[in-house]
Amino acid sequence: MIRKTGWYALLGVLSLIVLFPIYLTFVRALTPPVEFALQDSPLYPAHPQWSAFAEAWTRAGLGHAALQSLIMTVLITLAQVVTGVLAAYAFVFLKFPFRRLLFAVCMATMLLPIEVTLLANVGTIRDLHWIDSMQALVLPFGASAFGIFLLRQAFAGIPSEIKDASRLDGHGHLHLLFLIAVPLTRPVVASFTLIAALGAWGQYLWPRTVVESSEAATLQVALRGLSFSANDLNLLPAGALITAVPVLFLLIVFQRQIVRGLTAGAVKG
Repeated sequence: MIRKTGWYALLGVLSLIVLFPIYLTFVRALTPPVEFALQDSPLYPAHPQWSAFAEAWTRAGLGHAALQSLIMTVLITLAQVVTGVLAAYAFVFLKFPFRRLLFAVCMATMLLPIEVTLLANVGTIRDLHWIDSMQALVLPFGASAFGIFLLRQAFAGIPSEIKDASRLDGHGHLHLLFLIAVPLTRPVVASFTLIAALGAWGQYLWPRTVVESSEAATLQVALRGLSFSANDLNLLPAGALITAVPVLFLLIVFQRQIVRGLTAGAVKG
């Protein structure tokens, strides 16, 4: 009991450390700039100004930007899940030359930060005249090396007896993939789907480089439209909190699925 209480106390302290910056952002958004300056960064809202959220939403055009981000997130998530499932299946169940080498090259791309290929990719987008387009936001992220690795490890854990039984019954690759492999690794697929959605929603650097008009701006890019004058310093924290609401919702509701998928080592028959 003492050990259990100690662990809960430690986790509680760590949770407070993680949540404290979010709380300060909330305080900053509710406190008028003048009151915030007079009270020298208060730890609680002084004369809360709830209208800051509505003003941030209207001034930055976050409604249209949220729809743009939602479309981009859905398309990127679907593309990464589909390409991840197909590539993982090929690396596990198909025999072809240089399979191990290609998988190693695929994994090596995880070591390259986006800044390394940023200029070349932006040049390609400009040559294709895709600036301010949805394909510029989606296509460069249509596949994920992390997703391929995660799903490959899950597919590799499927017992060989199940694969042999499917082949003996005369079923092809599509049957083995969609009716056996994917259902058996559903927690991992669901976990990667959530991770891909969270990653796509939080993108800033790439949309910032390929979006030049406010009509094509995503939610994170649209936050730049908020005024940085002395009288509106609470609008940016308010807009940032609005942007974080979908992320917090997904993490709170689906945290068990994320942990279960990431810790699934194999599928036992």
